[in-house]
Amino acid sequence: GNLSDVSERVLDTLRSVDLILCEDTRVTAKLLAKFEIKKPLQSYHQHSDQKKVNKILDELKEDKNIALVTDAGTPGVSDPGGMLVAEALRRFEDQVEIIPIPGPSAITTALSISGFPADEFLFLGFPPHKKGRKKFFDRLLDIKSTIVIFESTHRIEKTLAEISERIENRPLVLCRELTKLHETIYRGTAASVTDKLKTGSIKGEFVIVVSNLGYELRKYTKVRKV
Repeated sequence: GNLSDVSERVLDTLRSVDLILCEDTRVTAKLLAKFEIKKPLQSYHQHSDQKKVNKILDELKEDKNIALVTDAGTPGVSDPGGMLVAEALRRFEDQVEIIPIPGPSAITTALSISGFPADEFLFLGFPPHKKGRKKFFDRLLDIKSTIVIFESTHRIEKTLAEISERIENRPLVLCRELTKLHETIYRGTAASVTDKLKTGSIKGEFVIVVSNLGYELRKYTKVRKV
């Protein structure tokens, strides 16, 4: 996300660890270069196999302090980092300390500007690409609370169409590239937001916030002083 959002605690952590695990070492290298931090980097992402996981766990066994970062978002939330944490806890149980370092989250960032009630919401992560996709979207018919969904540039239009097919009249907010240079916010129904999206760019990472059942999209009328 935005480099200006990085906290002092994040920087202190990156300076203090022995190794940094990165979704993309090139992306993390830019962050470290900006703040003049020099640490060994290793890749860890959705395509990392069990051999890589075992190698990382062996590093932990040697009492090394390891930081896990992602290109954007929060490590472990709709992210392969969650699997690594689970594996570390499974092998070492209470002999390993997992320390969360708070930072920006696309979920709460999107909810905060949605205008929809956020005292109760359901986060569904990324929709399945193929198997289970229909079942995933059919669930929307029964969910009454505010809904948060992640989506990629490759499937955003398809996902909006799926939402429109099930709950076409529920307002939503579509956030593109949150906290980044080309951040864009679209508001309306799935159909109207799709039309707006087509006039701009569909590149980037998306967060969809669907209103709770019964929410009515407010209509604003421009008043001119005479």
